[in-house]
Amino acid sequence: MKIFKYFIQFTIVLSLFITFRIIGLRNASFMGSSLAKIFGPLLRSKRIIEKNLKICFKKIDQKEIKKISLGMWDNIGRTFSEYVFLNNFQKKNNYLIRLHGTEYLDEIKNSNKPVVFVSGHFANFELMAMKLNSYGIRLAAMYRPLNNIFLNPIMEYLRLKYVCPIMIKKGRSNIRELLNNIKSGYSVIIIADQRTSEGKKIEFFNYPALTTTIPAQISLKYNYKVVPLYIERLSDSNFEVTIYKPIEFKKSGNHEKDTYYLTLEINKQIEKMILKKPEHWLWLHNRWKILKYVGSTLELNLSEKSH
Repeated sequence: MKIFKYFIQFTIVLSLFITFRIIGLRNASFMGSSLAKIFGPLLRSKRIIEKNLKICFKKIDQKEIKKISLGMWDNIGRTFSEYVFLNNFQKKNNYLIRLHGTEYLDEIKNSNKPVVFVSGHFANFELMAMKLNSYGIRLAAMYRPLNNIFLNPIMEYLRLKYVCPIMIKKGRSNIRELLNNIKSGYSVIIIADQRTSEGKKIEFFNYPALTTTIPAQISLKYNYKVVPLYIERLSDSNFEVTIYKPIEFKKSGNHEKDTYYLTLEINKQIEKMILKKPEHWLWLHNRWKILKYVGSTLELNLSEKSH
């Protein structure tokens, strides 16, 4: 049954991708946005979106929830349509992506010392790794494969060809591959804003959330700086990527304690990014799955595994 469902999804996506290529980037972006705003709110994720927004914005009302949700679906639709135009964004000196904070990238290149880049699912997040790679940063990117066995090969092909030539699947089984690239002098970019079952309970918007500690562990073990970066959709398919100053962190000598507090600082950086343009974050992900509402009160969801 699941295979049949995946095949139907694959057929729909492939048909849309072909249509997008025919009508061009600008029209495809509008079409993707329109479809997502129509069909997105009908999905079961509506309850999760509302829960997440109430956690982050204590006094949010239904009008604002609807506004941010619709903005999120608009961004998702546009991002979906842009996958078949990744070659347009990859072109040198293209006008579609502005880059700020190049002084930090120049410092990384000149020092020849790799770093850990961290960010979240903002705007078209794929373009961050693409921009770093095109700027000359030797980079390995971590990603989560799609569950759909028909769609995943297409997405992996697009990512390897246009986003980053070294893509490493998330998960403990691929840690060795990640470490081999680190030892070979590659920086790594990790999208660190989603729940992971292997993560630790660390505050995110003042509530515990299972969070990956991989960026902090790499930084502490190999003495890599942690560099936050952010992408903003300015309009339609025009973007701005910002590289921020590396996180300043002083080790205490207690590895467990340092891992916790450095990860907490990464979470705080991601919080600031979310607040810049809330409608461009992926609110439909169940980030606080270990929490549930009982009436109007948030409590630990004891049926969920927590660390």
